[in-house]
Amino acid sequence: MSSHVDNTRNGIADPSMQQFEKYELCVKLFDLIPYPIQIFSLDGTARMINDAALEMIGIKSRECHIGRYNVFEDPIVHKLGVTDQIRQVLTGKTVYLTDFTVSYEDMMRYFDVRERDLKIINSDITCFPLANSDGRVEYFAAIFIFKNVYAGKEEIGRAKQYIKTHWKEPFDADKIAKAVYLSKSHFTKLFKSHTGVTPYEYYINYKISKLKEILLDTNLSIAQVFAACNMNYNGYSAKLFKEKVGVTPSAYRKISK
Repeated sequence: MSSHVDNTRNGIADPSMQQFEKYELCVKLFDLIPYPIQIFSLDGTARMINDAALEMIGIKSRECHIGRYNVFEDPIVHKLGVTDQIRQVLTGKTVYLTDFTVSYEDMMRYFDVRERDLKIINSDITCFPLANSDGRVEYFAAIFIFKNVYAGKEEIGRAKQYIKTHWKEPFDADKIAKAVYLSKSHFTKLFKSHTGVTPYEYYINYKISKLKEILLDTNLSIAQVFAACNMNYNGYSAKLFKEKVGVTPSAYRKISK
């Protein structure tokens, strides 16, 4: 009875799995470690998950995960193209997955996780084999080192401020992403998710707003207004202004009077 209670508490799917007893101490230690850890059987089915994994990944309960989740059938793992890499752990190798980045929206779509105001989870994952005394792999474990959990609001706010401060400069997505401590691809996806436009579109829209503001100064020619915004007044820039505002720069100046 005591063994059954211990196994249930530690999240082992089948309490009758006698072979798991050799890992009992390890499992108890896992629950004390503040890093998300899971143990899988060789077919990829989750057999144990510690408290940190439940909390940080957002899994609602052990019951909805243990015995049901299979890493080799995970659509996100397939999408990222790392299934074969993870399978190498079955041969006794330790596998390192760096910058494993998952959209929390995808997690909510595919799995029974809590609804949270998160956008992206970025972590490094180490998968290592658990072998018996004969050296035969019986299970494998995965430990997650969470690098960033992006709620997005703070990063996007900093990105907007950076653009507003550097709007006269040529657009550079790499510089903006670096300023908010994100990779370019993560930043672009996160920015559009929060604002509905790409960083470049936001930059252009802000630049156009400054053009409209300076056009009100009739002491400046239209060409001088564009120059003040570090733009050449030519067919392309005039067309861009009309696409965004609906009228030409000269027409906007007349209307604004």
